[in-house]
Amino acid sequence: MLLFKSQTLKIYNTLSGEKENFTPIHQGNVGLYVCGPTVYSNVHLGNVRTFMSFDVIYRYFLHLGYKTRYVRNITDAGHLTDDGNVENDRFVKQSRLEKLEPMEVVQKYTVDFHQVLEKFNFLTPTIEPTATGHIIEQIELIQKLITKGFAYETQGSVYFDVFEYNKKGFNYGELSNRNIDELFANTRDLDGQNEKKNQQDFALWKNASPAHIMRWTSPWGEGFPGWHLECTAMSTKYLGERFDIHGGGMDLKFPHHECEVAQGKACNGTSPVNVWMHTNMLTMNGLRMSKSTGNYILPMELLSGDNTFFEKKFQPNVVRFCFLQAHYRSVLDISNEAMVASEKGLFRLLEGVKLLENISPNNTTSFSVSDWLQSCYDAMNDDFNTPILIANLFEGIKYVNLINDGKETISSLDLELFSKAIHSFLFDVLGLKDETETENNSEKLEGVVKMLINIRNEARANKDFAMSDQIRDQLIALGIQLKDGKDGTSFSIK
Repeated sequence: MLLFKSQTLKIYNTLSGEKENFTPIHQGNVGLYVCGPTVYSNVHLGNVRTFMSFDVIYRYFLHLGYKTRYVRNITDAGHLTDDGNVENDRFVKQSRLEKLEPMEVVQKYTVDFHQVLEKFNFLTPTIEPTATGHIIEQIELIQKLITKGFAYETQGSVYFDVFEYNKKGFNYGELSNRNIDELFANTRDLDGQNEKKNQQDFALWKNASPAHIMRWTSPWGEGFPGWHLECTAMSTKYLGERFDIHGGGMDLKFPHHECEVAQGKACNGTSPVNVWMHTNMLTMNGLRMSKSTGNYILPMELLSGDNTFFEKKFQPNVVRFCFLQAHYRSVLDISNEAMVASEKGLFRLLEGVKLLENISPNNTTSFSVSDWLQSCYDAMNDDFNTPILIANLFEGIKYVNLINDGKETISSLDLELFSKAIHSFLFDVLGLKDETETENNSEKLEGVVKMLINIRNEARANKDFAMSDQIRDQLIALGIQLKDGKDGTSFSIK
């Protein structure tokens, strides 16, 4: 719901290294593709940060009135950590570890991904395609690349020829600013056992060994697609050979997105994307998040409080607010102090919104609502600057308090515009929710259940087992399961 005409939207384009005026390829329409999760494990908190950034970007395009097709894929096959070793297929490794079929692994962690994003109030993408659902399209792309002389087959595998690509006037490395000529010069000759002509070549299709359990039939024998190919196949199928925006985490810039640029140009002779966007990393307590160092937490552990890093559990709303206080291209560091401060700040905003509902209008307005509203649009139009937008929302809530105290005035027309603007930016664009009432009710329920557990414990101590069983059974009927253990009685709500 565009409140009034906003100025030109500028987006930082990784390819040019500059902020550029955004002009969609098709007027009034936006094609947005974001690299989704590789579903072989629980979604990382850093992934949540990336997808949250693009959720806000998607929301803002909708707010501006664009008809937006948002495609976010699911990688459920072919994610190799090393093109030269099919044993590094993450799905195969995880299926062996968990003693599950690969597609059971995919289903398990796809469900986890969706459940986590739902907690954080994400909008669903327009299309969510899977790599395994587009094997035919990937094979067709490979055949096209072979025909055009950009790919070669060897021993049942197919590789993209980076040297040939550069020789034909293209520039592999343009997105990540890598000098491939220097890399070629510094690369030792490959031994005869390596399938690739050049070390920089990347897999389009890999031959499957007899023991490899994820395999499909192709013109080159049974195998599976390379990781980079899937996004080219799915983005071009749903958004066209050239579309507006491609996004993802900065860790995907090279080689994944660099390979996508090369595949798109080699197939169609033109750059596949107008604007490349990359989010920065998430750290915790000033350190990189890593399982190996122990400085690591899953999204649900943060929400439940089941961790040693934070003093209590935090609402998804608070986590979302904390994340959006950093620009998507900046490193975001989370800590207990940052989360507690975010909780206080968010509640202050939400209290101001509630206060706004009871404001009585005056005949005049003593401050410029239009200037304040323009500052909100200016923030978002400056490469989706959510921290500045949030600062402006706090400024707006300051006016609410001043109006309530009789130190500022606002007319009925301005009050309507002001109220719509705060609600629109806070809830529609930033995707926050007012969960204060829900949280209060949850705390009251928890208090009542703990009181009943204490009464039950007294009944058991007095050998009044009929009363004890009655409390347990009635709680079960309400969907509250008690669990007795050596450390006492805990409960869960179904």
